[in-house]
Amino acid sequence: MDELGKPSGLRIAMMLCDAAQATNGKLFMLGGGLSVIGPNPQPLAIAMHVTVPWDRANIAHVWTIDLLDEDGRPVQAGDKPLSVTGRFEAGRPAGLRAGTPLGVALAINLSALRLTPGVGYTFLLSVDGETRPEWRCPLYVRDKSA
Repeated sequence: MDELGKPSGLRIAMMLCDAAQATNGKLFMLGGGLSVIGPNPQPLAIAMHVTVPWDRANIAHVWTIDLLDEDGRPVQAGDKPLSVTGRFEAGRPAGLRAGTPLGVALAINLSALRLTPGVGYTFLLSVDGETRPEWRCPLYVRDKSA
């Protein structure tokens, strides 16, 4: 939500993968479309592409990704919830036609997470306190017997 409580107009595509890199506005992914891991811990990445409306350029946005268990509770890393935070801001390049949507590529690489086998999880994104159903990446950890 913006400062007036209106939806931001941001469109965000998210994908779990083995690894990701954001360079010069482009996303490079390895093993994209991941939704099942394990049962052993393995590194993960979240690749995101944010489409920012023209009128939202040059505004800083703060994002947070929280890992939730299948009951919607925050997953703990030690004594703290597992959460990653950052910021982005889309600038208007010189000569770009007015009204053109602006793109921001983000890659969040995570170390190997020790998650419970046989359990489902969700990475939930919020931007400036706003979240949407499509700003989720579900993940299932195989049971050791599978």
